[in-house]
Amino acid sequence: MTMPPPLLVFTDLDGTLLSHTSYRWDAATQALDILRDIGAALVIASSKSAPEIIEIRAQLGWTNCPAIIENGAGILPPESTDTPKTETYVRLRRALDSLPANLRDPFRGFGDMTVAQIAQITGLSHSGAANAAERAFSEPGIWSGSAELRSTFIDALHDHDIHAREGGRFLTLSYGRTKADQMAALTDAFAPRHTLALGDAPNDIEMLQAADFGVIVANPHRAPLPPMPGEDTGRITRTTLAGPAGWNTAVLDMIARLNLNEGATKHG
Repeated sequence: MTMPPPLLVFTDLDGTLLSHTSYRWDAATQALDILRDIGAALVIASSKSAPEIIEIRAQLGWTNCPAIIENGAGILPPESTDTPKTETYVRLRRALDSLPANLRDPFRGFGDMTVAQIAQITGLSHSGAANAAERAFSEPGIWSGSAELRSTFIDALHDHDIHAREGGRFLTLSYGRTKADQMAALTDAFAPRHTLALGDAPNDIEMLQAADFGVIVANPHRAPLPPMPGEDTGRITRTTLAGPAGWNTAVLDMIARLNLNEGATKHG
């Protein structure tokens, strides 16, 4: 983009811009259209893999913007349709498999599952699950052991410089770069007037705190995020509606609050 955007929006997907159950964003169409009208930029920031983001970004019509993939572990450049090729995922899986069996066995990562099994636990189609399985930087998975053993598991991963982060559905392992890290670099590059971040899960907290304004999107399928600094001043707000409907209302409210909608076409 040649001109700095008036608003740079960073958004999580599952349970935020996408419905937790249907993976659809139809309820957010009005806000997405108005963001385009005012010259805003939309950066998807998700734990999803590059092939998943490539498809969703194209369907949303925001291929002109970069995306943050695999929970902040990598960046997908604008217009790119190529999956990053790295040795990072192979190295991570080797470290994971080197853990003692009592720590390794309760964690079932995508690399331990067939495409059919990933489809079953995510609700994705077979092709969607195949895209989700194409990891370059990180490993999502399900922890089935005790909370105490989970802490020991996470500590053991730290010895390999691997961090575990709780997302909307999965415990995701990576080498530590976060959505907020990538967000800072992209904010410097875009130099927007304002930044807005929207998310629903613990792995979104740093991103919400780093933006000028943050929105915690309601997700009835998970425990709500704890109270955050900035909620008392209105810098961080919470939606009443869940998923894309809440996202839509929050973005429209923010555009109005910042007086950015002059000249935007009216969308019903």
